Amino acid sequence: MQRWILLSVVLFLGLLAGSTLVGYRIYKLNRPHPVWVPLPINPELPGEKKAEIAADLKTKLGTQANLLKISKDLGLAKKLGLASDEEAARAVATRLFVRVGEADGPMGAKVPSINVGVSGKEKDQKVSEEIALRLIVEVRQILEIKAP
Repeated sequence: MQRWILLSVVLFLGLLAGSTLVGYRIYKLNRPHPVWVPLPINPELPGEKKAEIAADLKTKLGTQANLLKISKDLGLAKKLGLASDEEAARAVATRLFVRVGEADGPMGAKVPSINVGVSGKEKDQKVSEEIALRLIVEVRQILEIKAP
């Protein structure tokens, strides 16, 4: 009888440990994981001008035509498991952000920047990186900056 009790306790502890590990893995994959690309800007610009540039850039990037073109180019409907490119464009619109922040400069000093990116979950990190890099292509076209 004692063997059966010991066996059931060991089995229960094994199931408890396994379910804890699975739960932690699911929690870890669903944590927020924003991805952005910093665009260094002139450090002498006043804060209001930086915010104005960021708001204008978000407005131009967030147009339905831009987002639809991005979702078609990257095939986001398939990657995100959505029915159409229009739904993928709406999903990108909700995840898109343009913020004023700081970036590491060439000598390690912090320089002001405009961060263009998307927010998402850790499990969608690769898709978020693709979207952020594609957004920078659009930013370069909007600001008429030559690609390096």
